[in-house]
Amino acid sequence: MPQISTHEFERLPLRVHDFLAGVPLHDVWAIDLPRTRSGITLDEFSRMAGAPLCKLPPVVRALLKIRLFVGRLLGWDREPAATAWEPFATRMTTADRSRSLAPAGTCEGLFRVVYRFENEQLLELINRTAHAAALSALVETANAYRFYFGVYVRNVGRFTPVYMALIGPFRKLVVYPSLLRTVRARWNQAFGTD
Repeated sequence: MPQISTHEFERLPLRVHDFLAGVPLHDVWAIDLPRTRSGITLDEFSRMAGAPLCKLPPVVRALLKIRLFVGRLLGWDREPAATAWEPFATRMTTADRSRSLAPAGTCEGLFRVVYRFENEQLLELINRTAHAAALSALVETANAYRFYFGVYVRNVGRFTPVYMALIGPFRKLVVYPSLLRTVRARWNQAFGTD
């Protein structure tokens, strides 16, 4: 599951580039999915595959349980005071709100929806370790589809870079590849490309 260059990602015509201008892009990954027909959107894929699209495999669920346990012990998962941060949803324009297929703030697991467009979705998480956003996008190419997964991280304090460095190997070696394998399996199941 390749981690791709930010240059390739930033050339895509996605709303997130302007929407999260100034928020560092931490990681971006992509997988190619077989093309069975033209015109499949991320929204259609999500509906056919069932939620959540990126279902957590057992090993990732185990890591997440450990992380949440440590987070409860150390108080990492409480949101900072509302005056200390601004949710990304406050950046939405009237056009963004009218185009979104889900209202901003809708809970999706540990995340909140910022926006959900036909081929692009942005989710947000804020706690005492980081203010993060996860982007999913589906782009049709000449011979396939390409699913992109990007992670943006804004510091909430001096601990954010340390925390991101500590979880880096787990994210890159276990979490993201597992999530993308799940996306591929759900695609194959939804569109009959086993």
